[in-house]
Amino acid sequence: MSISIKLDDELKDRIQHIAGLQHRTPHAVMREAIAQYAEREEARERFTQEALASWQHYQQSGRHLNGDEVRAWLGDWGTDDELPAPECHD
Repeated sequence: MSISIKLDDELKDRIQHIAGLQHRTPHAVMREAIAQYAEREEARERFTQEALASWQHYQQSGRHLNGDEVRAWLGDWGTDDELPAPECHD
């Protein structure tokens, strides 16, 4: 698929400069930038959907952990005293 995009002169110059520094074509730089943007936005959408699903689950069940419980659990990750995940409660 081929898509056209119009760039202002300043952005075009910036992309050409980056491409020159990296010994790549402007086309390759733009493709990589667009791919990274798409991946970032897809990850953001997955995070949003997971958060909405978690919120719905909480509203239905009332089961949760509070911030202090989560911080304590995460704070010992990678130590000799690593704790198991805390149990959710109502």
